[in-house]
Amino acid sequence: MKLHMIGNAHLDPVWLWQWQEGYAEIKATFRSALDRMNEFPDFIFTCAGAAYYEWIEHNAPDMFEEIRARVAEGRWVIVGGWWIQPDCNLPSGESFARHGLYSQRYFMEKFGVTAKVGYNVDSFGHHNMLPQILKKSGMDYYVYMRPEEHEKAMERNLFWWESLDGSHVMAYRNPISYNNWSPKNHEDAIYGKGLEVTELARSHEHDLMCFFGVGNHGGGPTIANLRSIRRLQEEEKDCSYEISSPNAYFEKMARSGRQLPIYRDDLQHHASGCYSTHAETKALNRKAEHRLLTAEKFGTLSHLLTGFSYPVEEIRRAWKPVMFNQFHDIMGGCSIREAFEDSREAYGEALHTSAVVLNAALQKISWSVDTMKEGISSLNKESDWQLWEQKDAGVPVVVFNPLSWETHAPIRINKKVAGVTDESGNPVEWQTVRGSRTNGKDDKFDTLIMGRIPAMGYRVYWIYKDKEQPVAQPPAAGSLTAERYALENDWYRLEIEPHTGHIKRLYDKRAETEVLEGSGAVPVVIDEFHCDTWAHGVTEFRKEIGRFADANVKLLESGPLRSVLRVTNRYGESSLSQDYILYRDKPGIEVKVKLDWRERHKMLKLSFPVAVHEPKATYEIPYGYIERPVNGEEEPGLQWLDVTGQAKGGRSGVRGLTLTNDAKYSYDVLGGDLRLTVVRSPIYADHYGERDDDCEFMDQGVQRFSYALLPHEGDWRDANAPARALELNVPPIPIIETYHTGSLPQKAAGIRISSEQLIAVAWKPAEDGDGYILRCHEAFGRSGEAEIEVPQLNRIWNVSFGPCEIVTMHVPSEPGQPVRRVDLIERPADSASEVMSIR
Repeated sequence: MKLHMIGNAHLDPVWLWQWQEGYAEIKATFRSALDRMNEFPDFIFTCAGAAYYEWIEHNAPDMFEEIRARVAEGRWVIVGGWWIQPDCNLPSGESFARHGLYSQRYFMEKFGVTAKVGYNVDSFGHHNMLPQILKKSGMDYYVYMRPEEHEKAMERNLFWWESLDGSHVMAYRNPISYNNWSPKNHEDAIYGKGLEVTELARSHEHDLMCFFGVGNHGGGPTIANLRSIRRLQEEEKDCSYEISSPNAYFEKMARSGRQLPIYRDDLQHHASGCYSTHAETKALNRKAEHRLLTAEKFGTLSHLLTGFSYPVEEIRRAWKPVMFNQFHDIMGGCSIREAFEDSREAYGEALHTSAVVLNAALQKISWSVDTMKEGISSLNKESDWQLWEQKDAGVPVVVFNPLSWETHAPIRINKKVAGVTDESGNPVEWQTVRGSRTNGKDDKFDTLIMGRIPAMGYRVYWIYKDKEQPVAQPPAAGSLTAERYALENDWYRLEIEPHTGHIKRLYDKRAETEVLEGSGAVPVVIDEFHCDTWAHGVTEFRKEIGRFADANVKLLESGPLRSVLRVTNRYGESSLSQDYILYRDKPGIEVKVKLDWRERHKMLKLSFPVAVHEPKATYEIPYGYIERPVNGEEEPGLQWLDVTGQAKGGRSGVRGLTLTNDAKYSYDVLGGDLRLTVVRSPIYADHYGERDDDCEFMDQGVQRFSYALLPHEGDWRDANAPARALELNVPPIPIIETYHTGSLPQKAAGIRISSEQLIAVAWKPAEDGDGYILRCHEAFGRSGEAEIEVPQLNRIWNVSFGPCEIVTMHVPSEPGQPVRRVDLIERPADSASEVMSIR
């Protein structure tokens, strides 16, 4: 029997301190580890986090060279393969892919190695698509600690962990802390901890790992720690104690051929309050992730169409603060207030950089579109706005769609118009809506149209200041009516209860079914006085102490394309405004929310009791989905949650409700009651400390977000929940243009994918500079095949995919070279990586 003693330092670059202090902490820790190596020839140090190595490279280059030498010697072991130890539930699938891409390539470039072991010992739970992401990032093994044994009983600490696609990694749950601490408070901490883990190893009948070293604020293994291990080696003869590494441990266990249990689920729950704490950070994360991906897509398209110079370094630099802010104590919302001020600045850097890149790419395309019209002979005499004012020749608006399918979506243009046409001169219906400005009687209005925009492409619409266009309703146009307390179209009837402001009725007209069993969108206030910031030891939030009521209901819009009811209600010092939007020609109910939250030690949830028997709850997780029990436990999820079951009343059959949102990550389902967690307001970084008048509470003030309700027949696949969620999060982008000649047509697609199961998430230049990377994921849990076309490269190919598979393809610039599968760090996937090319 052997205990592998793992010398490490848990490094929180941010928590009860700001990143500047973490920066210094990491330098001191790395210096200490190198000193221990000089003093103890058998000492091996294990460390994760590419960001920390980059800090050392830039700020202490001599120490960086020492580390390089120790890595080459095998005594400094790089693990993790990610930028930091992130929250392992809330970042998007593509964020996890970028952690691996940028970190593993950094490690290879600087040290000649990549991490073999995924390493997130302090993260607060781990989603079930991680095995595939780890495997495709070059890591066959995984170390974690939370949830611990008292939070989730496991058959063994060593097991095979398998994701929905069938990928599996050997996973190890660290049994007793990643630091020197142990619950028995031994006089000699490491000696006593070693004995505890030894007993566990005997019961498991195989080797285990035992971690040691001062951590959280860094520090690492001490001289006393290493002397304690020598004492174990000398005094405990029935077990071998060897200073080792996770690499050595896993390699030995893999060679042993030992039968291990297989676990097919996510690893939850620890610190369930962290799924919703500090709403601003979570909203900024979602926004930054999507903006970066959109900038990459259109930067690539613009390069192919116009020769736009794709800013590789700027994009890579913008991803780094996003990845850093996904650190579990930042993304998890459990750091000090000052840390979140830093986080806001870092997200601002990423958002601004990506906005600059995106704008340049879009305007390079829009400027290259031929927008000259008959009758406009010269731009030298009159400017475009003079033509707009005097001749009303129309102004072109180029609308871009970042998604990989044609979208039918509302497009808002910040001009009041009298007419709209498409690129062929066909009249387009429009509606005047209130803008965000108040600048005179007429200049405070925008124009709304419903556009159809090609996949990852663009389309030109023309707006006219005074010239009315003879708009006739399309033959397939539906109906839309608005009343004081109700909205109705061909899909639904939505009724609001006047006094409370809750949804009184949501009726699915096509399915002839009541969607809700009782009132919906009920703002439920939950007591959290006895919770700390993390909500340690709490798995469900159901202690209701009140509801928002005292409603004011106002009909804001009643137009040909959409109608809007605003419901404002109150609780205590807080107010909640929800704008319910029903479109004539688009299914679903969109809701724009403005919350002014002034409560303390309380949580707000929106409740939707879905009228189904035998409900099943399905959550979006990074690059996948998971079905979880409907037992009321708080659960992490990304952009959508669905509850489906057998319909109650009306026509029999499978029915359900999908809820999508653009900023939230926390939900629960009890029976059929689907609840979205909107906000919670604990004290900053409060672990049951001594509370006084200087304590500051989180999430006070105004926040805005959107959600949508999608009643459906069948399950969430029939509603195409993944696509609908992305449409809410990534709307079309309009650019108001001028008149000019150009080489591009007024309508073009950037990609075509024949299967709705396959969603293109990333389209970017390859990291090595040769060709392009297209990354898709299968969204429905079904195998299949798709034809993919990239018109700008004159490329068409077929690709097969398995259930929930992440498919990354390298598309060479050279037309004669085949498209090949690669892994997440852009290495060839296997010897049979070639994808069938049609041309």
